[in-house]
Amino acid sequence: MQLTVRDVAKLLNISEKSVYRWVAQGTLPAYRVNEQYRFNRAELLEWATSRKINVSADIFNEPESASPIPGISDALQAGGIFYRVGGTDKPSAIRAVVETMRLPDEVDREFLFRVLLAREAMASTGIGHGIAIPHVRNPIVLHVAKPMVTLCFLEKAIDFAAIDGQPVHALFSMVSPTVRAHLHLLSRLAFALRDPAFESVVHRQGSRDEILAEARRAEATLAPANAKGD
Repeated sequence: MQLTVRDVAKLLNISEKSVYRWVAQGTLPAYRVNEQYRFNRAELLEWATSRKINVSADIFNEPESASPIPGISDALQAGGIFYRVGGTDKPSAIRAVVETMRLPDEVDREFLFRVLLAREAMASTGIGHGIAIPHVRNPIVLHVAKPMVTLCFLEKAIDFAAIDGQPVHALFSMVSPTVRAHLHLLSRLAFALRDPAFESVVHRQGSRDEILAEARRAEATLAPANAKGD
C-alpha cells in the first residue's frame, strides 16, 4: 500500500506540515505520483525504527489473508538464532549471515548477498544499540514455506555505519513468501525492539529460550491495541 501524507502524519502522530518538512529536507523517503507525495509502508517502518520514532498500532490494520502470519517468536523459531557468526567487516558479516540462514536449496544465496550489500551501500540498516536489520529496499519475497526471521550474533562487533555510530553485534534478517508477511514481520520487529526487556536480552545475547520468551511477551503487549482496529 502506498501511503499519503495524511496517512503518515496519522501513523507517526505528527502534523502534515512536519511530514512535508522532513520530505523537503530529504530525511523522509517519498515518491512523487501525480504531483502528490506517496510513501512506501516498509520504508516508513524502517525509517521510524532507525530513529526510535513510535508508529501507531494502526499500521497493522491490513486486509484479511487466507493464511495466518506468524508472530516474531514463531518466525524466529523458524529462522533460527545463531551465535558466534563470523565476519570482520560489513560485507563478510552479511555473507556469513546469508550462509547461515535456513533457506531452500533453490535460493541463490550469492544473489541475495549482492542485493543486501547493495542496499547497505545506499544507507545502513543499523538501527542503533548494536542492532541491524539487513534487508533490501523492496521486501525479500522467496519461495519459502512460511515467513522466517533469522537472528545472528556476530563473534566480533563491526562498524555498520549505524545511526548512533555504535558497532553492530546482532543482525535480524527476514524472508517471506508474500509482501504482506514481510511488512507484518518488519512492523512487529520494529515494535518489539522498542521494548526495553526484549532489546536488553538481544543486547546481552541471551539464550534462545530467553529471547523467544521476551519476543512472545513483547508481542503480547501489542495484541490488545491491535485488536481494537479489527
